[in-house]
Amino acid sequence: MKIVFAILLAALAAGCAAPPLPYSGADPADPQASVPPARYRSSVAGYVSRRPVEPAPWRERNDRVAPAPKQ
Repeated sequence: MKIVFAILLAALAAGCAAPPLPYSGADPADPQASVPPARYRSSVAGYVSRRPVEPAPWRERNDRVAPAPKQ
């Protein structure tokens, strides 16, 4: 019975141990760790002006996208 109690106690103690940390690359606290270079990217690079414009003639626009008449 003492053996069973010892095994149960060891299993319980092993279950309370902290799991190993997953490997995620270089240690961030290491000052010699290599990092990718910082690059400049403009925050307004893809900006396109969306100012209001006069409406186009609706009939011409509708005729351009309408299906061709069957003959």
